[in-house]
Amino acid sequence: MSMATRVRVKVCGLTRPADVVDCVQAGADALGLVFFADSPRAVDAAQARALLMHVPAFVQSVGLFVNPDAASVRAVLDAVPLDLLQFHGEETAEFCAQFSRPYLKAVRVRPGLDLLQYCDQHARARGILLDAYHPSAWGGTGVSFDWSLVPTGLGLPVILSGGLNPTNVGEAIRAVRPYAVDVSSGVEISKGIKDASRIQAFMNGVRTHEAL
Repeated sequence: MSMATRVRVKVCGLTRPADVVDCVQAGADALGLVFFADSPRAVDAAQARALLMHVPAFVQSVGLFVNPDAASVRAVLDAVPLDLLQFHGEETAEFCAQFSRPYLKAVRVRPGLDLLQYCDQHARARGILLDAYHPSAWGGTGVSFDWSLVPTGLGLPVILSGGLNPTNVGEAIRAVRPYAVDVSSGVEISKGIKDASRIQAFMNGVRTHEAL
């Protein structure tokens, strides 16, 4: 899919109210909260509600899940007013579509994976999030993948993730021409702890290169 004039930005793995405020002030379009207990960036429903108190209108909240059961997702939705769901595991399209919420489907990119077929399978998704493959982690590794593996004409808005940081995000945008970019570890000082200067530097990197 061709790049929009303005590349959207999602900052994922937020755990502190101050970091939410910094992301909003820097101009982030979406904020990701991780509901996956094995992640060092995981939050529970009470923490998520407290974080979302600092999110103003027109900034989307995204709940990230990895191979959850349906009851767990519904329990979060009953307690937390999420705008969008992100499924980061091996969930089927039927599973993802059952919660009356728009969703993103993440896929870990590696050679041999047919991304065109994957997008066809998840045609109801609002976007396809492309992350780096790691044999023992579902995301947040700080590792990028070979951007040349991303074909054109995927049919879904592309959200590029995986090892993005203030230094390489401009190059990534030029290579993939995504609808949006997603960052987590690239703006952190430690896992789950964001840094305001790195967030701003990342946003500057996006804005500098998005229209090239």
